[in-house]
Amino acid sequence: MSRDTHDAIDSAADAGGPLAELADLILNVGRLVRARTPEGPEVVPLTETERQVMRIVDLYPGTAPSEIARRARLQRTNVSTALRTLESKGMVARTAATGRGVAVRATDLAAANLRVLRTAWARELAGVLGDDLDTVRQCTDLLNRLEQHLTGDDPAADNRPVRQ
Repeated sequence: MSRDTHDAIDSAADAGGPLAELADLILNVGRLVRARTPEGPEVVPLTETERQVMRIVDLYPGTAPSEIARRARLQRTNVSTALRTLESKGMVARTAATGRGVAVRATDLAAANLRVLRTAWARELAGVLGDDLDTVRQCTDLLNRLEQHLTGDDPAADNRPVRQ
C-alpha cells in the first residue's frame, strides 16, 4: 500500500469522521429497530446470540455449528448453547451430515417467525424511507459489503481466526 493510501485511510478512520459516525449510526439504528420488534404469541423471543445464530442459519441452510461460530464471530460453546435453546424453541433442526458433522436448518416455525419480524421491520422503515427505494438499495448494498468483509466472506477481508 502506498503512503498516500495509508494517509487516506488514517484520515478516513478519524474518530470524529464520517466512518465513525456511520458505525455509531448503524449500532444505534439496529438497537432502535430491535426495540420496535413486535412481541406476542406470534413471535418467538430470542436472545441476541440466538438472533445472530438464526441469521446465519437462515442465510446458509445446512451449515455446521463451527461455521455458524465463524461467520457470527461467536465462541463455539456459545453457539452450541444457543442451538440447544433454539432447538427447544422449535426454531432449528440438527441432522447428521457427512462423517461426524451436523447440519443445522431453520424450521417452518423459524421461517414464519422471520416473516413476521421482517414485515414489522419493513413497515417501520417504510414510514420514513418507503418512497426512496433506490437509496435503500444502495444502502443495503453498502451494508452487505460491510457484513461480508466483517464475517470474512469477502476475499479481500482480513481472515483472522475467531477467538475461542
